[in-house]
Amino acid sequence: MSSERRKPYPFDQIEPKWQAIWEERQLFHAANPGEKDFDPSKTKFYILDMFPYPSGAGLHVGHPEGYTATDIIARYKRMRGFNVLHPMGWDAFGLPAEQYAIKSGQHPALTTGENVAKFKSQLKRIGFSYDWQREINTTDPRYYKWTQWIFLQIYNSWFNPATNKAEPISTYRGADPDSVRLAYVADAPVNWCSELGTVLANEEVVDGKSEIGGFPVVRRPMRQWMLRITAYADRLIKELDDLDWPEGIKLLQRNWIGRSEGAEIDFEIDQSHQKVRVFTTRPDTLYGGTYLVLAPEHSLVDLIVTEEQWPAVREYRERTARKSDLERTELTKAKTGVFTGAFAINPANNEKIPIWIADYVLIGYGTGAIGGVPAHDERDLEFAKKFDLPIVVVVQPTGDEPAIGFTGEGIAINSPIINGLTSAEAKKKITAWLEERGQGKRAINYKLRDWLFSRQRYWGEPFPIIWEGGNHHSLSESELPVIPPALDDYKPTAIGEPPLGRAKDWVRYSDKALRETNTMPQWAGSCWYYLRFCDPQNDQRFV
Repeated sequence: MSSERRKPYPFDQIEPKWQAIWEERQLFHAANPGEKDFDPSKTKFYILDMFPYPSGAGLHVGHPEGYTATDIIARYKRMRGFNVLHPMGWDAFGLPAEQYAIKSGQHPALTTGENVAKFKSQLKRIGFSYDWQREINTTDPRYYKWTQWIFLQIYNSWFNPATNKAEPISTYRGADPDSVRLAYVADAPVNWCSELGTVLANEEVVDGKSEIGGFPVVRRPMRQWMLRITAYADRLIKELDDLDWPEGIKLLQRNWIGRSEGAEIDFEIDQSHQKVRVFTTRPDTLYGGTYLVLAPEHSLVDLIVTEEQWPAVREYRERTARKSDLERTELTKAKTGVFTGAFAINPANNEKIPIWIADYVLIGYGTGAIGGVPAHDERDLEFAKKFDLPIVVVVQPTGDEPAIGFTGEGIAINSPIINGLTSAEAKKKITAWLEERGQGKRAINYKLRDWLFSRQRYWGEPFPIIWEGGNHHSLSESELPVIPPALDDYKPTAIGEPPLGRAKDWVRYSDKALRETNTMPQWAGSCWYYLRFCDPQNDQRFV
């Protein structure tokens, strides 16, 4: 065996030479139909990487780790004679560039351009076989013109349950088209970070602080643009059946959508004209309801809280505002809550039951209120034991299980209208009884929530929307792209308006109309990029 030391591979000589040849000959370009090198006999193969956010730090080890695997497949398929589409681009809108702009005064487009150049240089030096002719950037007006165009298609559509699909809003025959638009405005509870001056997604909040900067985040209601994805909930569940996915993944999707059949029940507030509506999957346990719990943000709380309980309620609300939804619904955490001082009337037995607030009830799920049935719900039982609330058994197990804490189906007891019926029969009968009395109705609920689709930022796609007389209207497609104006200060205004509110001339669309000053979230441009890679230079259609 030779003792001669093995020579190291001369990267600095071989790699630049061949990378220059690849570049010159455009060996990794995937030709489209109509291009001179397109071969219709070749089978198409599209291998997609998740395009990166171009941060100032450049590539980290996770980028080439994943990109190497896909590049191996791309090269293998080319050698097997496939027409391989293997593109790369940049998910470039985002908070880091905006925060740097706030600190430095440099336009985020300049920062983004520098970061993209650094990323691209690093990727090329590694030698990945990308088709750089198809490079896209979500901050390029030629790209986000189509992101805005997609929003207009959503805004000008509604979901028709009769045809089970979206249709032009002009086909809606109701009195209020805005109430069914797939893009709409609502006051929604959001994660608000005053230091960053914007709303954050749940994924951008870690332990009650912003992922960027570690600033405090609180929950507060704000006017937001929403996408009505809940309209598609049943379709999403049904169409999972035909997907060639592992059953475990499909089960996770079904649980995420979270379809629940049950009833909505109205509880009158004692000594008040107010009512509170509760959704339950177990209307057969109504006689066992011994208390109600409202989300701390519920608007009814302000109307019913007593003077004696107001200080405790206010302090509890402030503490809740500093928690994320994930923290609030953590099953293992100790239950907390505060009595409002008010009572509701159980419609089944006309008994007065106390109304509490607790952080495990979320305003965005169901009606923002639940009925406490401690004998037959583990969470309700824990809450009732902690605060010494009554526990009434109304479902008798058919086996040897103890009745208190039993959450399955059995035989109704201590429930005059439905005594002796199975749980399935009891659900139907008591729901029909509530409907006859105008105190409830059959209902379907989902864990899935509509998509909060706006941010109080500068560095994002402006909405193609104007406001006139308190009403919103869409711009025409001919006015796209809507480009954000240059600013000297990228912070929100002194009165809490988004940064675009500083551009008074830009905001003033006409004598009567003002532009929308919120921008779209980073996800807007990154949720359809895989389509644009197919036809990135087309200025007539999005693909």
